[in-house]
Amino acid sequence: MKTIAKLLLGCLLFTACKEKQYAKPIDFKIEDGTTLVKNNSEIKIIPIEHATAVLEWGEITIYIDPVGGAEAFANQRQPDLILITDIHGDHFSLETLEALNTAKAKIIVPQVVADKIPENFIPILDVLANGDTKERSGIHIEAIPMYNLRKEALKFHTKGRGNGYILNIAGQRLYFSGDTEDIPEMRALRNIDKAFICMNLPYTMTPESAAAAVLEFKPKQVYPYHYRGRPDISDINQFKKLVQEKNKKIEVIQLDWYPNESY
Repeated sequence: MKTIAKLLLGCLLFTACKEKQYAKPIDFKIEDGTTLVKNNSEIKIIPIEHATAVLEWGEITIYIDPVGGAEAFANQRQPDLILITDIHGDHFSLETLEALNTAKAKIIVPQVVADKIPENFIPILDVLANGDTKERSGIHIEAIPMYNLRKEALKFHTKGRGNGYILNIAGQRLYFSGDTEDIPEMRALRNIDKAFICMNLPYTMTPESAAAAVLEFKPKQVYPYHYRGRPDISDINQFKKLVQEKNKKIEVIQLDWYPNESY
């Protein structure tokens, strides 16, 4: 009986330890506004231009909407994962994709992008529709709707065509909006740690509309990106003011998404 009791006690203690281990909050700290650190593991955010970014997490490298040719990534590591949101030239460039070293990469795309990619890429393609999920390189990926609401803008991004993405990395949820307006699906997001939010007319939304959405789903941090429009550049300072006037807990981080341009 004593032996059985000891075994039961051991099992209970083991279970409690495991529950405590998984329940323990992950402690990240911010360094220079671009890096999240967990012990010696970090998620590094490298803005390339407009909608294009590189993420580094340990040995894993992620490209978001790679455009600009191989030269835009000359100083970057070889990608393990590539995510493409839509068919427009500021998000999808077949020339760039073919110029990159994708030998170890998996590529996540909506069907409309897959239709434009040559057959030799098929073995490394994952096609996701809105609402689909996939796990690659230890990262859980969620495909989120992105589309226009304004009548005059419906022709730019139809519902169901492109994907925004949530990346679940090292206990953090990173949301890339792609091209979208202030849609209900964005407002319904929860537990977002870092949100990359577009704002450029006539294609997506105004800073005011973007701020209203952000105030609804309350990410811990928000990065305005994709803010070059025609003919105007969106006022990201106004966006920051609108957000922080109503919720100072949301940190607005401005990175240089247009290193080759001056405004």
